[in-house]
Formats: sequence, structure tokens, C-alpha cells
Amino acid sequence: MRNRAVFAAVLVVVGSAMAGGLLGSQMGATQDQLMGRYRMYTEALAAVERGYVEPVDSAAVIYGSIDGLLSTLDPHSSFLRPDDFKRMRERQEGRYFGIGISIVSINGDITVTSLFEGSPAYRAGIRRGDILAMVEEESTKDWDTQQVVDKVRGDQGTFVNISIRRPGLEALVPLTVERDEIHITTVRTAFMMESGIGYIRLQDFSETSNDEVGAALEKLDASGMERLILDLRDNPGGPLDQAILVANRFLEKGKLIVYTDGRIANSDERYLARTDGGYTDIPMIVLVNRSSASASEIVSGAMQDHDRALVLGETTFGKALVQSVFPIDNQAGLALTTGRYYTPAGRLIQRPWDGTFDEYLTYALRDQTAAIDHREDDKVQTPGGRTVYGGGGIEPDYFIAGPIEGFNPGRFARLLMSRGVFIGFAEKFLREGDSRPAAASAAVFTVSDGWEVTDEMVEAFRQYLVEQGARIDDEAFTKDLPFLRAMIHFEVDNDLFSFEEARRNLSRVDPQVQAALGHFGEAAALSGR
Repeated sequence: MRNRAVFAAVLVVVGSAMAGGLLGSQMGATQDQLMGRYRMYTEALAAVERGYVEPVDSAAVIYGSIDGLLSTLDPHSSFLRPDDFKRMRERQEGRYFGIGISIVSINGDITVTSLFEGSPAYRAGIRRGDILAMVEEESTKDWDTQQVVDKVRGDQGTFVNISIRRPGLEALVPLTVERDEIHITTVRTAFMMESGIGYIRLQDFSETSNDEVGAALEKLDASGMERLILDLRDNPGGPLDQAILVANRFLEKGKLIVYTDGRIANSDERYLARTDGGYTDIPMIVLVNRSSASASEIVSGAMQDHDRALVLGETTFGKALVQSVFPIDNQAGLALTTGRYYTPAGRLIQRPWDGTFDEYLTYALRDQTAAIDHREDDKVQTPGGRTVYGGGGIEPDYFIAGPIEGFNPGRFARLLMSRGVFIGFAEKFLREGDSRPAAASAAVFTVSDGWEVTDEMVEAFRQYLVEQGARIDDEAFTKDLPFLRAMIHFEVDNDLFSFEEARRNLSRVDPQVQAALGHFGEAAALSGR
């Protein structure tokens, strides 16, 4: 018996050695093949650098090749160049030091596209559409945006001298602006509506989102909130942990929020509510649209699967891929898909994509209908007996088309939005008593608290469109007049008053918000109240 056992052991050892040798040779062959491909790439790069008809930017060539590599995987794995990586980290952290503007280069002019409310730029009176013509007495004509960023940003408490060009004013407006810490808030506003209804606009997710939502809930609670609208429209998502924490605020301890699976270590996880949320029974409606994605779909999916809230609006984007960010050399990074996530009911809401990603990435540009064909396998029942579906986005309980601020305007009005004419027209307004250094404008209208869009303003807007070279479709103009009035009011409020004032006034005419108000009876039944 002993000899047979020794013989068997020898066979095991010999067999293992043979298997190891075979495996080793296979791994060696794979490594040789991989090294051969590395050599092929470096030789191709060397040939380009050595022999291309014009000198090449090696960094640009390598960056482009990494883009090409990732484009073979999925629509969301992407290469983050150093500037992009830095901006992403700032967005996630929710802060940086500067004057608080976003800019683009348009025909060689550095143009302000947005401002952070309360920032030094906002306090100075800089407005969207202004051109940063000079920085520290240097003309910015034909500069790229990074050159301007490098000049404008700096240590807190230091100053930067800029001059802005504003449409309608002949002379430049010189300003000395003190740099400060800029907080990139994701809860853009929270306020009380009618009859005890609280409203929270969560525009994005960053590392501060859960704290911001918590502060907003406390503020509304102190004001007598009895029902809640959580607005996740146009929210593209962000850190997974923040989506989990935000969802936990509305769920009881132990409830599954989301689970993930993937290839790498720790990518298979179940995320449960760790505590009893403080708002587990308040009647609640979540607003979403076709541009709500990722983390916003995790929150809305968890609310829907647990019968915790009604979801109203449009079917969301359908991004259920988890990206992990890997820093790489030269301060760049990779956002690499490392897993998929599933809603508590087991729904995979990732939409399929075509080989070029074209149809997938243009999803938000295509209109939706309430009727959607579903596979039987995608049907799921919630604990309360409601039918929900996987296979592509979070489908709302109540479908109401509204891709632009809750409205569903026609082609003419959408074209106006894409051209930024409402922001341009807002430059013709001045707030009564505005004493900010750069308040000067070629104003036609002076407005104060409680102002309304008059017929005279609408006619001036029509004339402004003609001056901008737009062809007026009278029938379309009349049909979309409620939307046009709403956008004029919204953009003027944004420029001259506050984002909260703008959103509060818009909510009174926003079709999706107004529709939500009529469904709180059902939302109360879901929450047991």
C-alpha cells in the first residue's frame, strides 16, 4: 500500500511538473507574442517620427493611439489627458482656486459659458457671453483655453487683472478680481414649493454630493417639508459611493441599493443601506430624463425597485458600466470599465451599443415615446406588484416627454436653444440697483424682483433673432411661445438674480414638475402615508 501511495505521489508530482511546463511554455509564448506587438507599435511610432512628411507631435500621436485602443472596448472607457484628468479630479473633489468661470474659445475669442454662483467672477458682475479680451494686460486673442486657465487661476487671496468685452459696449471693462476657493456644488438649489413640497435639484455627483443632499434635506425639513421632488434630470452621474449614500437617505437599513460584477478583485459587491435613512417614508417623486445616467440611474432604480418613490419623466440614458480611474504616467489617467451594476431587482439597465457607438452616444438627441417594446426576460415585479423593466435605462412610472427643462419644444425652438440665443438676449437686461463692478450693459430692459416677461420683451426677442440671422417660423414661434417665455425668464434670472430664483420661477411652468404635483397621492400610498 505504501509503495502504491508513493507511486501515486510521484505521478502527481510528475503530472504537475508536466502541466507546469506546458503552462509555462504557453505563458512564455503569450509573452513573446505580446512583446512582438509592442515592438511593432514602437517601430511604427519611430517610422512616423522619422519619416512623416511634416514634424509630428509625439505626445499627440501617442495620446491618439491610446484613444484608439480604448475605442475598441466600449463607449465609456476613455483616456484622460493631463488637463482632462486634472479637471475630472477637481469636479470630483468639488473645489479649486480661481475666479469661478467656465470658458471656451469661439473664433479665437475666450468666451465665458458659465459662472459659479457666489464666485469672484459672479460678484464682479461677469456674465455669460462676455469675452475675456485681456489678462494681465496681454491680449487673449487666439489663445487656447488652457493658457487662460494658467493665467487666471492662482492662490487664494491673490488678484488677477482682466478686461472683458461685452456685446453692445464699445470699451473694454477692466476688472481686478480676487481669487478664491471655488466650490463646485452638485445640489444647485433646494427650496419649498407649494403645500409643503420640497424640491432638490441634484445636477451632478461628486465627493460632496451626499453631504450636500443631507444639508438640503435638513433645510427643507426645517421649513415644513411633507413631500419631496428629487430632480435628477440631466445628471450624468459620478462616484458610485455617493449614489449609494444618497439612496441610503431614503431607504431602511439592510435594503439592497445596487450590486456590481466584474473581473478584477473587489468588483463583485452588494451595497446595502448601512443605516436607517432619515427620510424613509416621506412621499417622493424622482424626475429623470434621457440625459440622466449612471449614478442618477442607481438612485432612481433603487427608489423604483423598492417601491420607495414614483419615477416621472423620460427613460434614462442606460449606462450601467462601472468605471475605475487609473492614474498613469505624465499625470494622465484611464477611465476604464471594470464592472457592470444591477438594480436591487436584478435589472441590468445598460443599453446595447453598435460597433461605432454612434447610435448609442446620440441617444439623448432622439425623441422618445411612451410605448417601448420589451423582452419578456427584462420584466421584473417590485415588492409592491409594479412591473418594471431592464434592458436599457430606467423607464419612468409616468412618461412625460421633456428633454429641455421639462419642455418638449419643436424643432425651431430647439435650434434656438442650441445656438445660445436666450443667453445672448439676456444681455439686454439689467437688474435694478445692481452695483457690481461689471454691471454695465447695453440694457434695453431693467427688471426687479417679481418681474414677468411682457409682450414687449417677446417682440424684442423676435427682433433679436432677426438681427442674429435667424429665419422666423411664425407658426412654430407661436406654438412654442410658453417655452420661449420660460427660457427668457430663466436665463435672465440666471444672469441677474440667482440660480435658485431661476429654478423656482421655472418650476411654476415646467411641465414635468407640474405633472409630478398631480401624482403625490400615489407617491403617498407607496410610502404608506
